[in-house]
Amino acid sequence: MTLRESPFSNGFVEALHAVGWGFILPCFWFLDRLIAVCMSTSLERTRRLEEECYLHPLKVFFGAIIFFTLFLITAPLAFLGFLLWAPLQAARRPFSYHQEAVAPCEREGRGKWAQQGGSGKATFGFATANLCLLPDGLARFNNLGHTQQRAATIGKRIVQGASRPRIRIFVDSPSSCGTLSASSSLLPPATASSYGATNVQTRPPLEDSPDVAAEAPGSEPQDTVIDMQSDDSEASRSPSPTPGSPAATANFNHTSNQQSRKGHRHPPRALGTLGLGDDFPWEVSTLFPANLDMVCLEEVFDKRAALKLTEALGPLFGHVLYDVGVYACQTPGCCSAFKFFNSGLFLASRHPVLEAQYHCFPNGTGEDALAAKGLLSVKVLIGQNESQNVVGYFNCTHLHAPEGEGAVRCEQLNMLTKWITEFQAQTKQADEVVVFDVLCGDFNFDNCSPDDALEQKHGVFEDYRDPCRAGPGKEKLWVIGTLLEQPTLYDENVRTPENLQKTLEREDLRKEYISPPVPLAGCPLVYPESGQPWVGRRIDYILYRESTLATQCHTEVEEFTFVTQLAGLTDHVPLGLRLTVTLDSEGTET
Repeated sequence: MTLRESPFSNGFVEALHAVGWGFILPCFWFLDRLIAVCMSTSLERTRRLEEECYLHPLKVFFGAIIFFTLFLITAPLAFLGFLLWAPLQAARRPFSYHQEAVAPCEREGRGKWAQQGGSGKATFGFATANLCLLPDGLARFNNLGHTQQRAATIGKRIVQGASRPRIRIFVDSPSSCGTLSASSSLLPPATASSYGATNVQTRPPLEDSPDVAAEAPGSEPQDTVIDMQSDDSEASRSPSPTPGSPAATANFNHTSNQQSRKGHRHPPRALGTLGLGDDFPWEVSTLFPANLDMVCLEEVFDKRAALKLTEALGPLFGHVLYDVGVYACQTPGCCSAFKFFNSGLFLASRHPVLEAQYHCFPNGTGEDALAAKGLLSVKVLIGQNESQNVVGYFNCTHLHAPEGEGAVRCEQLNMLTKWITEFQAQTKQADEVVVFDVLCGDFNFDNCSPDDALEQKHGVFEDYRDPCRAGPGKEKLWVIGTLLEQPTLYDENVRTPENLQKTLEREDLRKEYISPPVPLAGCPLVYPESGQPWVGRRIDYILYRESTLATQCHTEVEEFTFVTQLAGLTDHVPLGLRLTVTLDSEGTET
């Protein structure tokens, strides 16, 4: 079953909705500019001081007068548009769907297990990031401006990271420490402008970069394997065989099979970062993980920004769900208050979306109640395993934000676990094999703050696995916080991907730029405990579970990534997770 692209089933209703929004947009834009002209980011204030510009007060004065006047002039037209727009929300499906044709090599690559007679290994990459793409005036309250420019740049950077070849190195020697990631120092450095080289003086290309364009959008990046023999012979580079070729049939998933023969191997850089590795494959990377399958983005509230992201990510991923959520007044019990903003959720997938469902949290309070925060659940088609469809489930959410309201978040966690169970029960077919079940997003609580103790003990962490979690209130030694301090977003230590990477790898610097834990009201904070590293607030999560997968389907974390590629563009550190899924030929029933 293919999803309809338009959120409206009737073209006439869609046209009326567009007319209504067209009447509202000018007034909305003038109000946004009115706020933006009065609010400056710390970067803009610093630049004015450096340039000794003293005309800013005049710009604010006259700009405020002009935009306020235009706002008043267009307000009656906006009111008429609102009267037309608001009732039509009852007929709107709570998301828009965009799809583009994908390259033949990617379509062939989906039938992974078919080539092995129903068994084999495959890897799936996931990423999540909170982008704070609010209307420009509101984003400035978070020390982030220029929403449209940021959206375009973020889209290009995600494509730059996800479309590059995935390079892995195998070291065959007595002292071998395993598979080296592409960010390992054993790889020769790239050219100054390619793939975010770690030279502080260079930065990844942002616009019209030949390095970004070198990989055709929508194509499946090939893995490059570098075998380093024990006799230190010259490394041989061998790109993966074309899917469907005899070589591919005989040597399916070359990388994973080599891992099976030579034992599980982890990236040395990942294990060595901070000197606290616990034999877990993780790293801090200046690039998004290569060859991502699915990306979940939060706080993409601005519609024009969502379209810019869709334009950038659509050619690579092929399937995009955007403008997710409801507006205006909804059925009582469905959502609380009037919704001025959608959920902010945005999903890009390389695999066709078979089913999608959205639920709005009905218990939002305060300013959070103005947005339709909720849960987006999708079912995607991976390929075919003999006579069975191979599918995956992916869920993304954004929970209640205000501190000290853990009971609200716990109730939302209860609701989303119930909704996920119901969605999978309704959409799971008897002839399907489920190979992954992932939950990710911005949970707005961490695993180290005393104020978040209630959420830390929630049952969702018994149902889903958190690779970063050692237990309630305790992180693993290598974990890094994901919430950046907003006032210091443009400091030199965190302004570029390379500098942010170095900062996150040093505990003494992390303390200055990652938000600290939230203490209980009236209680002094003792953090960290003796002998424990300083982590900071990790409020972004990527969780997975095996209980809903096929009986003979086994999942292993291949790598976990803290991504710095969006430095200076958002106040969160994106996360990446790559899972290795093994499917035995004998068990395909759930």
